[in-house]
Amino acid sequence: MQIAIVNSEAGPPTPRAFALSMTIRSFKGRRDVEVHLFRHAWDPAEEAGHDWDRLIGPPLEAGGPADPATSRRVVLESFTAEERDRIVAFLMEQYATRLSAINSRPLDFPIPAGLPALSDMREGRAMGFVHFERIPSYTLGLPLRGFYDLDQHRPIVEGEG
Repeated sequence: MQIAIVNSEAGPPTPRAFALSMTIRSFKGRRDVEVHLFRHAWDPAEEAGHDWDRLIGPPLEAGGPADPATSRRVVLESFTAEERDRIVAFLMEQYATRLSAINSRPLDFPIPAGLPALSDMREGRAMGFVHFERIPSYTLGLPLRGFYDLDQHRPIVEGEG
């Protein structure tokens, strides 16, 4: 299994600054499915503890969507370095034979206004969530979910899709 953990050189402007993903070798009839991990819940008081003017920037495109609430959720869904390390250790212990990669990197600040949060995504025919709280062996106590899009990955049996 390949593990790539990138830390911020200058130090992030907030502790909640790390994105995390895992690649599952075989999942729902697809190969090497990337699952983007995120916190799906948090204490509402945590939102008040951030300097949002410093963390959220202008939209990616002039005139593009600029709802800062979605960008705030991007930050609140991310992990602290300690949470990231706990999740990586759990994944390595529980799923080492099923995963081909675990990747983490710091978010790029400021977050563009209007950037959609993973929790804003909707399940559909090919997109969905891994609900870690439903897995009996999940014991971290962190509100963890994973978002995947099967259309982004090739089928195990060629010709399917």
